[in-house]
Amino acid sequence: MELFVESVTAFLRSLVGDDRFWIAEVFVVVLITAIASWILGLFVNRMRERAERTVNPWDDALVNSINPPASILVWLLGLSFAAARAGDATGAELLLWLEGKPRAIGFVVVVTWFAMRFAKEVERNLADPRYVRKPIDTTTVRAIGKLVRASILITAAMVVMERLGYNLSGILAMGGIGGLAIGFAAKDLLANFFGGLMIYLDRPFKVGDWVRSPDKEIEGTVEDIGWRLTRIRTFDKRPLYIPNGVFTQISVENPSRMLNRRIYETIGIRYDDAQLMAPIVKEVRSMLEGHPEIDTNQTLIVNFNSFAPSSLDFFIYTFTKTTDWVRYHEIKQDVLLKILKIVEDQGASCAFPTSTLHIADIPELALSDRRAEPSNSVGA
Repeated sequence: MELFVESVTAFLRSLVGDDRFWIAEVFVVVLITAIASWILGLFVNRMRERAERTVNPWDDALVNSINPPASILVWLLGLSFAAARAGDATGAELLLWLEGKPRAIGFVVVVTWFAMRFAKEVERNLADPRYVRKPIDTTTVRAIGKLVRASILITAAMVVMERLGYNLSGILAMGGIGGLAIGFAAKDLLANFFGGLMIYLDRPFKVGDWVRSPDKEIEGTVEDIGWRLTRIRTFDKRPLYIPNGVFTQISVENPSRMLNRRIYETIGIRYDDAQLMAPIVKEVRSMLEGHPEIDTNQTLIVNFNSFAPSSLDFFIYTFTKTTDWVRYHEIKQDVLLKILKIVEDQGASCAFPTSTLHIADIPELALSDRRAEPSNSVGA
């Protein structure tokens, strides 16, 4: 191998001469870099084909994130060596400078880029049911992913600053003093940050949950939980952006985690059907106890409740097995229609607002009116 290299070197020197031999060296370095980049691309494509045959979140994340950072890294190293050789031959300080700090910083940036892409791909795959039998909760995956990416960026920034000649110990010491001033200036930002952290830790809701607040006009489906803002899509499809600090000061309901949905209705029958109230209530209770969509393990009440102004009222209080909003209303409709049929089968009718006017002593009033009328007869 050494003999081959020496032969190639001697051949190139004979072609271009000793004074311009560096040009040939630069050309060879660039050519080798291009070939290496091409071979790397073929290797990555082959890895991608093999990764597609398996279902694994890690190898898929690797092959999807390795390029273009790997190709750029090859070109960075190749071109920096070529620039260094040209700088040695020509004495250009700029080319010599490129071999030092810029190459090291570029290397850190490219590796950071790859690490960020890899973390993002893993985050997406771990929440995808195609890759894992039991996908990890989306909110948890996003929280861990954001922490990992933040750690990568902070580490990369510290390495770059060290390569630039800054004293990290001094910077960290100044950070303790300046942190107090920054905290006062950005207290709202910090409140939102820690509010987001509490959401990730306490998990009162997650992405995809339906939430609402009795304290503020907040209701909709959670689409994203960021470090500063939470995005909620309202039911009329408007995006609602809420600072995370707000959630530390308000009550939040999470209907998505309810176990059952409640049916609570009052039905009134006529006073004329008072003797039918007992059998109606009994039959309605039997119907609910035998309904396949009613959860009989929960509270079930059917009772005569009150003497209303124009009706005798009884109420039903029960829970459905489903929590789905659309299915719940279908079940509720079926229950109410069956109650109407029970009332009609018993010979009763549902009441509606009516008024009865009782007028007493009508004959006496008519007689007094006739006595008050003047006589039209004329005496002889």
